Amino acid sequence: MLSALIWVPILIAALVAFLPVTFTPKVARQVALATAIGAFIWSIVLLFGFNPTVGEMQYSEYFAWIDTLGLTYSLGVDGLSMPLLVLNGLLTAIAIHSSDENLPRPRLYYALILLLNSAVAGAFLAQDLLLFFIFYELELIPLYLLIAIWGGKRRGYAATKFLLYTAVSGALVLAAFLGIGFLSGASSFAYLETQQLASLLPLGQQLLLLGAILVGFGIKIPLVPFHTWLPDAHVEASTPISVLLAGVLLKLGTYGLLRFGLGLFPDSWALLAPALAIWAAVSSLYGAFNAIAQRDMKKMVAFSSVAHMGYILLAAAAATPIALVAAVLQMVSHGLISGLLFLLVGIVYKKTGSRDLGVLEGLFNWERGLPITGSLMVVGVMASAGIPGMVGFISEFLVFRGSFSIFPIQTILCMIGTGLTAVYYLILMEKAFFGRLSALVINLPPANWSERLPAIVLAILIVVLGLQPGWLVKLSETTTAAMVIESPSVVSYRSVGSWGSWGS
Repeated sequence: MLSALIWVPILIAALVAFLPVTFTPKVARQVALATAIGAFIWSIVLLFGFNPTVGEMQYSEYFAWIDTLGLTYSLGVDGLSMPLLVLNGLLTAIAIHSSDENLPRPRLYYALILLLNSAVAGAFLAQDLLLFFIFYELELIPLYLLIAIWGGKRRGYAATKFLLYTAVSGALVLAAFLGIGFLSGASSFAYLETQQLASLLPLGQQLLLLGAILVGFGIKIPLVPFHTWLPDAHVEASTPISVLLAGVLLKLGTYGLLRFGLGLFPDSWALLAPALAIWAAVSSLYGAFNAIAQRDMKKMVAFSSVAHMGYILLAAAAATPIALVAAVLQMVSHGLISGLLFLLVGIVYKKTGSRDLGVLEGLFNWERGLPITGSLMVVGVMASAGIPGMVGFISEFLVFRGSFSIFPIQTILCMIGTGLTAVYYLILMEKAFFGRLSALVINLPPANWSERLPAIVLAILIVVLGLQPGWLVKLSETTTAAMVIESPSVVSYRSVGSWGSWGS
């Protein structure tokens, strides 16, 4: 049941790419969209069959693959990966729908997006360390090409920078995984076996391996100072690719931290938790202040991602039951909100030819502007700023509620970052949408409903999940609670309180 999410899109991608006579550009788009929608629907089917009260992996698939390497084909899904699997399917379908119908080399483009979808799904489903790494690296190839071929003027620079940073990320993650297998003497890289043996390693070895995992996934998230590839990649990538990059690809980093950082090394994680909380606060504030300084709307949203991903690290560092379930909510929340904002910035750029806040003005003009796009933008910025009634509010509230008792100072600093979110998005709205319509962008072509539909879908989900966050909490709380229970040192420092004083 899980393999279908990986191999069906790969098969269709191969057909679209290598049978150009059969698949005309229009047919290729239709087939790719149908495949993405089918994968999303199948993930919903799996979601309805998922039992949230069970902490173990469900829909498990397993067979021995390469015995000499200890590599197994092992798949499974739990409350940590299930929401991200659905998010991946949704945003992939939205990305294909939002793609330009007249783009060059369409067959290759749609094949790469389907391949990217499969790689991300495989990473979320993999229950073998080497299998995860294979999918983790596989997504690198299509995303690099999607930026390098269909990006902006500096696409070559941005794609190469992305490639180099994420290659270092993959090398560190692989080194850590191989080190775990070598030092623990595990017979395979199966996650459950590795989890049992990794916690028995000497503390010094655990800290070394965990350090490689933290830096490797920290690059992917990205956290300061490893973030510099992200704004360049977003600015040069096309709108659909920015949606996937912010909405799904960054979550591989936060997912990896929880699954392979906290999950494999709970004792070492507890020792590093205060430093991780400081790291989270620095990333949040740095990203927020940089967002305030931007004139490019897309770059502002990109730095906003740097800030908001820091909240997930804060929750993971605290490792309380509330904080860990909040980390999952924040991953989903950020995926929806960032996807909405990038879609809307893309519409503005398509209609006006500019993202410069010094050029844009008065887009709320009901006769000659983009009023509906502006209204949807209000929803997006309110959600990102944590206004009650939106999914962004409940996810950030739970992050801060679950982290404050452990790291009060760091939590307050991250809360200041949330306040700064309102500042830079108010700047965006005031400059681009209010006032008199700029003479430089007058008489704009209207956005049609097909262009607005993906943004409307995301806006509805942001409000619905903001009013009913219990659906996501129920889906993940059993799995995240099990992660806390399996972390004895985290429990001890919470109960004794010594770590709370250190963190403060």
